[in-house]
Amino acid sequence: MSLHFYDGQIRRYLTQIIRMMSNFSYKDGDGDLRQVPVTYGDLTRQVASIMRDNSENKIPSAPRMAVYVTGLEMDRSRTSDSSYVSKVHIRERAYDTSGNEYLNTQGKNYTVERLMPTPYNLAVSVDIWTTNTDQKLQILEQILMLFNPSLEIQTTDNFVDWTSLSVINLESITFSSRSIPVGVDSEIDIATLGFSTPIFISPPAKVKRLGVITSIITSIFNEATGSIDLGISSGQGILENNNWTIREERTTVGADGTVETTVDKGEFPNTGTGEMDFNVKRTFVPAALGSANGSIGILGLGLYIKGGKAYVIDKGEVGTVNWNGIFEQVPGCYTAGVSQIRISNGDGTYIIGYITVNPLDPTELIVDWDEDTFPANTVLTSSARNPNSYTSMDYIIDPLRWNPTTRLVVGLRLLILSKVGNDNNDDGADGWKSTNSPFGELVAGENDIIEWDGDQWNVIFDASENANPIFITNLATGSQYKWTGEYWTKSFEGEYSQGSWALFP
Repeated sequence: MSLHFYDGQIRRYLTQIIRMMSNFSYKDGDGDLRQVPVTYGDLTRQVASIMRDNSENKIPSAPRMAVYVTGLEMDRSRTSDSSYVSKVHIRERAYDTSGNEYLNTQGKNYTVERLMPTPYNLAVSVDIWTTNTDQKLQILEQILMLFNPSLEIQTTDNFVDWTSLSVINLESITFSSRSIPVGVDSEIDIATLGFSTPIFISPPAKVKRLGVITSIITSIFNEATGSIDLGISSGQGILENNNWTIREERTTVGADGTVETTVDKGEFPNTGTGEMDFNVKRTFVPAALGSANGSIGILGLGLYIKGGKAYVIDKGEVGTVNWNGIFEQVPGCYTAGVSQIRISNGDGTYIIGYITVNPLDPTELIVDWDEDTFPANTVLTSSARNPNSYTSMDYIIDPLRWNPTTRLVVGLRLLILSKVGNDNNDDGADGWKSTNSPFGELVAGENDIIEWDGDQWNVIFDASENANPIFITNLATGSQYKWTGEYWTKSFEGEYSQGSWALFP
């Protein structure tokens, strides 16, 4: 097999430069506009002799312009990782050959893998041949006003070509090739413009059929027997209990006739109403990355949530995976500010956030959480607090370092991080004394929630007696907290294993 490869890349840059210098004109003595022709090649003695028909009595036609390369060198300042591969997923519109028109359906799909190109600086000179100064000034004025400071060129109109755009910089101007005093060697006066342009030389790209699952037509695999089911199979999404349940109806033919069975394949959160054909419509299918429940557990990735940020957990390490790399595997899954991340609460409900990849740190996902999807707060009733605030507390404090008398109001509710008082009712800090308690002392344990009723402190949540999870909002920060049965944590911050979170387009 031949390894020869030639794509004419430098030739395309030269072609664009020649086109850039084309279509300039000058006005002759009769007032007529005449176009200045452009050729490739410098005016060597041999070329000039041929153009003069090997005669010293014939003058080359002028004005004209000649474009030629004067240098090509690698630009070390623009070199990048040579092993980098950029993947672009392309979907064509279907084309009807009989009607010679494009259809409103999807056609062929491709993945283009582009290797990192090599940067070079191309130096080009343009000679402007003129027979008098007026011709030269007319042509130069039209050209020079374009470079302020540079001119952009495009070598191809293929949007997959990431090297198609470049610029041309005017580096030098030689006004005349003649010396003073003017000799008699040539009647042609040559002005030379020196240009430089940063270019890329690209290796061949790999084009292959799109390497991700874009649709599920049907399943013919019989999970029960571990063999191919040669019967009729169809899939459908059915809305049940506000969730989509994917069921697969399979008809097999046996010795005693036809047997029809229905197998549940998994549930998806509802994104609409009514029934939808699983063979055609996929708007409820998340991320196409994982199992039937929409998780990306097949990749072995966990998730770490902290505040409004989300990070991937890969092999126990947090924040080492680029989110853009994940989304490249699932074309159409990610739209900044629109796509969702969903965290399972374990009870069939989800916490939903709208995601945007941090442009300064692609390992970080900025999440705008939908507070309406947060777990419902637990009602902690009391006689002193406003009923509208039964599901909240005012502060989280360390009772050994915080003086409650500075903010003591009826209904003040606090989550304490350490124990106050003891069973022996020893004399403690005056700030925590209660008038109706024995010896005026408050006795509360670590992680309890206490409330001031105007006369005394009451324990309204005893952490040592409650193993069930509860949710409550801290009014000081607006954050929701969860009691796990052992400790307090923010309601959904922390680590999530694979299968407990999903991405949705």
